[in-house]
Amino acid sequence: MTENAQQQPPAPATDLPTQYAPADVEGTLYERWVDKGYFAADAKSDKPAYTIVIPPPNVTGSLHLGHAFQHTLMDALTRRKRMQGYEALWLPGMDHAGIATQNKVEQQLAEEGKSRHDLGREEFVERVWRWKEEYGGKILGQMRRLGDGVDWDRERFTMDEGLSKAVQTIFKRLYDDELIYRAERIINWCPRCLTAISDIEVEHQEDAGELVSIRYGEGEDSLVVATTRAETMLGDTAVAVHPDDERYRHLIGKQIKLPLTDRTIPVVADTHVDPEFGTGAVKVTPAHDPNDFAIGQRHGLPAMTIMDEHGVITVHGPFLGQDRFEARSAVVGALRSQGRIVAEKRPYTHSVGHCSRCKTTVEPRLSMQWWVKVAPLAKAAGDAVRDGRVKIHPEEMSKRYFDWVDNMYDWCISRQLWWGHRIPVWYGPNGETVCVGPDEEPPTGEGWTQDTDVLDTWFSSGLWPFSTLGWPEQTEDLRKFYSTDVLLTGHDIIFFWVARMMMFGLYAMDGEVPFKTIALTGLVRDERGKKMSKSFGNVVDPLDWMDKYGSDALRFTLARGANPGTDVPIGEDWVQASRNFANKIWNATRFALMNGATVQGPLPDASKLSATDRWILARLNETVEQVDAYYEDFQFAKLSEALYHFAWDEVFDWYVELSKTTFQAGGEPAEVSRRVLGEVLDVTLRLLHPVVPFVTDTLWTTLTGGESLVIADWPKDSGFRDDAAEREIELVQRVVTEVRRFRADQGLQPGQRVPARLTLDGTALAPHEAAIRQLLRLQPEGEGFSATATLPVAGAEVALDLSGVIDVAAERKRLAKDLAAAEKDKAQATAKLGNEAFLAKAPDQVVEKIRGRLAKADEDIARIAAQLDRLPKA
Repeated sequence: MTENAQQQPPAPATDLPTQYAPADVEGTLYERWVDKGYFAADAKSDKPAYTIVIPPPNVTGSLHLGHAFQHTLMDALTRRKRMQGYEALWLPGMDHAGIATQNKVEQQLAEEGKSRHDLGREEFVERVWRWKEEYGGKILGQMRRLGDGVDWDRERFTMDEGLSKAVQTIFKRLYDDELIYRAERIINWCPRCLTAISDIEVEHQEDAGELVSIRYGEGEDSLVVATTRAETMLGDTAVAVHPDDERYRHLIGKQIKLPLTDRTIPVVADTHVDPEFGTGAVKVTPAHDPNDFAIGQRHGLPAMTIMDEHGVITVHGPFLGQDRFEARSAVVGALRSQGRIVAEKRPYTHSVGHCSRCKTTVEPRLSMQWWVKVAPLAKAAGDAVRDGRVKIHPEEMSKRYFDWVDNMYDWCISRQLWWGHRIPVWYGPNGETVCVGPDEEPPTGEGWTQDTDVLDTWFSSGLWPFSTLGWPEQTEDLRKFYSTDVLLTGHDIIFFWVARMMMFGLYAMDGEVPFKTIALTGLVRDERGKKMSKSFGNVVDPLDWMDKYGSDALRFTLARGANPGTDVPIGEDWVQASRNFANKIWNATRFALMNGATVQGPLPDASKLSATDRWILARLNETVEQVDAYYEDFQFAKLSEALYHFAWDEVFDWYVELSKTTFQAGGEPAEVSRRVLGEVLDVTLRLLHPVVPFVTDTLWTTLTGGESLVIADWPKDSGFRDDAAEREIELVQRVVTEVRRFRADQGLQPGQRVPARLTLDGTALAPHEAAIRQLLRLQPEGEGFSATATLPVAGAEVALDLSGVIDVAAERKRLAKDLAAAEKDKAQATAKLGNEAFLAKAPDQVVEKIRGRLAKADEDIARIAAQLDRLPKA
């Protein structure tokens, strides 16, 4: 029988194609999982509950890499818990995205030559609902592509009937508890969207503007202020200086003339002013700047609103009706003509806020809005983490959380939109104000009107962990699945979402926390660590990579980069490498099936196991223990790396290869190894499944005949360890690795066969001679064998006959040339490091670089000398 025939014995039939094609597997397999109800959670189950609610993506959104990243991790957590015997609920849903969705529909109307005012509020809202049904929720289908194991029967939407009732209920309770109030405050205003917007909806960018210094007053009673928004001087009601600033002490309390107006304004003393910054005097415009508003409150200053909601000047005079930017130039021109401009700096680059939706420059604006009094709610949110009821992971992120909740200011919750939860407050004809709960009838009669504003989207999403489970009703879901177990989200929304869910959850649920652990992730960046942005041209559509490499490849790449709290760089090369890993899993399992690997029956007794079998079973159990520990610590990168190296290196590259000679020999040892290989693959596929679900489920069902890995048991560490077997196989690996390195150094091809004599007697390597020869492509000695190179390694000796295999003289000549070059590098580096004058003048980094060259030269000399020693003598 030929050698090739011996290597490939007749194989049992296998249902696996020769190549893995993700597109042929993923869609059909996912729909099977859903149809079988594997992801549906049962509130009546007596299993322990495990709950994650998905951070609801916007109804207008589509899957981006950030979603894919976080969804992969949440899916891995819930899949593992389901396999561990928990009643695992991963609850999906979407956010109504007030501003973004209203903008989408208004854009549609604009194409028709209409505005929302042409339709009226009721018809416009109906139009938005129709848009949502037709175009919204594209991301839900994309989540299926990714493999999200969510309970689709429990899908929620922040504007559905149940969640709307929850919003009205908590608003009423907060209002009755005097934790919601209405007041005039400074807010972020978008003149394009015509609404207040939250801080997270403001994007700050460096803009090129101008800094203008203006003289107020006359002679000794004058002072100079600087501003980038000259038009706001029309609303100045004071100039502020520090009370201890000697330059201005004589002016404090006096009135000075405000240029371009017929008004005089006071000079006030306020410790907010930094006397070292600029001229030490600041103009105070309480209606158009948050810091100025605070100064105005402290000194009882009037607040003059000088522009309307569109950013158009409303002050009578020459600037009336001008856009704010047009007025800025006009005001500066008028001041210049009066000789009031002391200095001008342009361009002056400074940070300017823009609306994240429409990119319009945001205008700070005094406005009557609804607010949440956050102090008692924020204190409770801080206490829940401090007393250990909620854990933040990684722990160092706790400081950022406390920075927010310990210094939180009252929250503006009203938005001047039509799409969203309308504020449940009615105003009467005689100034009455009535807040209406969900089970109460609103007041009727002439003159009663409902507040026109809607609530901030973050208000409804702040209720997400309990409103999605049926609150305010005491549902079975709420009793079974609340508190949720893990909130996994980006560290960038600690304040905007995490803290608010904590506040509302503790308030609504009588002190019961909304989640037990907050697992904070970083942000996905490109392979150079740069933020992904359309302007940078580095944005990636994850669907493109899933189409090209498969969903498992994208998932594994994302999980492999997921170190807690740190940003995740990702490049296409890494996804391609993960695709190669999926192919490796496929090909290795197919090989195992063709060679009779089986999961039938118990594992053989340890006395029948070879050292190779005992080694891989010990490593398997150690890997189970390691992966479990990493999951509990949210170390997705480490668990992925551990699984990668165990599967590829130890199972596929070592155990499978070491077992080939056993399979060829046949008999009982082969049957034992086939059962061990089946066991190892079974457990390895289970371990890999939460991160790469598609390829593993396909392979596992073929290997085991089981129904699905989704509902299979999670592996348990049996406690099996065998230090002796691990030491023995480590020796085998050392021999193989060292000889492979020598072969590569000599330029031998991996498949090139070389006659060799192995002296293994008296060592633990003796039983492995056949496997070592096969792995190293070493032929028996044969007649005329001449040991031209001898390698002592691991207590054994490998003698190779390289005659006729390599040109020894040419190889010695090449190595001698390399050795001379290395010795020259060493001499030059040594000379420089021995030159005191050079060391005194050279920068530290230059000296360190030369030391590195010396160390490398030493390494090269040792390596090349060893290669020369191993070559046959000329």
